[in-house]
Amino acid sequence: MNKDLKQLKIGDLTVRVPIIQGGMGVGISMSGLASSVADQGGVGVIATAGIGMLEKDSFSDFLGANARALRKEIRKAREMTKGILGVNIMVALSNFADMVRIAVEEKVDIIFSGAGLPLNLPEYLLQAGRTKLAPIVSSARAAGIIIRKWLARYNYLPDAVVVEGPLAGGHLGFKPDQIEDPAYSLEKLVPEVVAEVRPYEEDRRREIPVIAAGGIYTGGDIRKFMGLGASAVQMATRFVGTEECDASPEFKKAYVEAGKEDLVIIDSPVGMPGRAIRNQFIEDVRSNKKKPFQCPYHCIVTCRQKLSPYCIALALTSALKGRLKHGFAFAGANAYRVNKVVKVKDLFAELLREYQYAAGKRGADDTARG
Repeated sequence: MNKDLKQLKIGDLTVRVPIIQGGMGVGISMSGLASSVADQGGVGVIATAGIGMLEKDSFSDFLGANARALRKEIRKAREMTKGILGVNIMVALSNFADMVRIAVEEKVDIIFSGAGLPLNLPEYLLQAGRTKLAPIVSSARAAGIIIRKWLARYNYLPDAVVVEGPLAGGHLGFKPDQIEDPAYSLEKLVPEVVAEVRPYEEDRRREIPVIAAGGIYTGGDIRKFMGLGASAVQMATRFVGTEECDASPEFKKAYVEAGKEDLVIIDSPVGMPGRAIRNQFIEDVRSNKKKPFQCPYHCIVTCRQKLSPYCIALALTSALKGRLKHGFAFAGANAYRVNKVVKVKDLFAELLREYQYAAGKRGADDTARG
């Protein structure tokens, strides 16, 4: 992509362009988007949350539908690209173990895992497995806990660590009062996580790349966070505005038409705050209007389904299909900046131009100061 933009090394994997496409659940990032990103030299990621919701038997056999859909999407993506593919598996999934086992069996390149601490993730690796493991954390403390636990139990270091800040879309690993607090900004978190992993790198003589995520939108952002010590970035929101994104045209339109004021923090039924695009469905919930539902699967272990006014799985599935009267779109803090739908190839080219511009500006500023 650019000689100044360093390749990302994750064990024996070489990622030509240090951009990971973030996993977006309930059908937003499937084989279509993931394979297109992988083709451009990044890491394409299939999200496992709700992946089986479009299967015909998703209500009668939720676990089976999800398992079948994950295998199908990984194999479909493999047929479409020779690039690097990952899966995102939330710790909070009720079928977490099954999803991990399937990803390992299908020899996916990387498992990214957050929404809880994936303390037992290495135990699912096959002895001769090739799959890399990258926990997603929201603090240096969480990174340290995972590393120490993995070393003590499995003598295994994370192959990479993703640190996700509060500007991300979807469910957030922060308390509501932390989301706007500068103490929890990604600019502060990245150097802290880099410092946390460094002693383990030195002790084991092995690099643990730190990947910055949450609110990264431009090539200038990529430049900034790599300057803070990150080896790569993870981006999700901007990839929604691509032709290859697996969401419906109506879902993408919600991004294109959103204003900054439309991005709101909601109280999700799963017990975490989340960022979404405000619409009538969200306003109804805020007005204490219930959306009657039956829960045949209990997909998230922390979900308070008996107390919830709506089913988030059904709401997100409706949004995926473009039926936004019956659901809503999760989105990052920069979703309002998406003003058109482009090809993934063209997005990568634009990110490169932005990166080069930021690099040139930085060089000129350094020269001026010198």
